[in-house]
Amino acid sequence: MDVRPTADRLRETLFNVLCAGDPERLAGSVWLDLYAGTGAVGIEALSRGAGKVFFAESAKAAAELIAANLKSLGVASGGFEIARVDTARALRQWEFAGVVADFVFLDPPYRLREEYARTLGALAGAKVLRASSVVIAEHEKRFDPGADFGALRRYRKLEQGDAALSFYRLGL
Repeated sequence: MDVRPTADRLRETLFNVLCAGDPERLAGSVWLDLYAGTGAVGIEALSRGAGKVFFAESAKAAAELIAANLKSLGVASGGFEIARVDTARALRQWEFAGVVADFVFLDPPYRLREEYARTLGALAGAKVLRASSVVIAEHEKRFDPGADFGALRRYRKLEQGDAALSFYRLGL
C-alpha cells in the first residue's frame, strides 16, 4: 500500500484553521476525503461533528482499513460512504448522485504529482462544490501544486515541517 497518513500535528492544524475558533463550524458538514488512505482526515471530521464523509480510495487494502477503522470507532454506517474506485470515478459518481461538499481534502501519494492538477482541475468544473466550499490539498512543502485551476483559486498556503496545505475556493 502507498499510504502516508496525515501527521497528527498537521491534521490538528488543519482543523484549527477550518474551525477558526468555532468548533460548531463543522457541525453537519459534508466532506470528500480523496485518496483517503487510512481515512484519518475524514474520521477526524466525523469526530468533530461532520454529518457525512465520502471517502475515495482505490486500493482495496486501504479501503478495507478505512472500513475497519470506522467500525472500531463505532461510526454509524449512515455517516459515511466508501467509494472503492479511483478519485475521478468517485467524483463522477457523487456528482451524478447530487452530492455537494462543504469541505474536500485531497492527499494523493506525493510521487503522483500530476494527480494534484488533474483532481483540482476536475473539482473546479464539478458540481460537487458550492461557492462556500473549501478544498484542501496536502502536499510536500517543496512542491507547489498550483494556485489556479479554472475558477478554483488558492487563498492560503500553510507549511508545517516537510508538508504543506493549500486551501482553495471557487471564484476568489
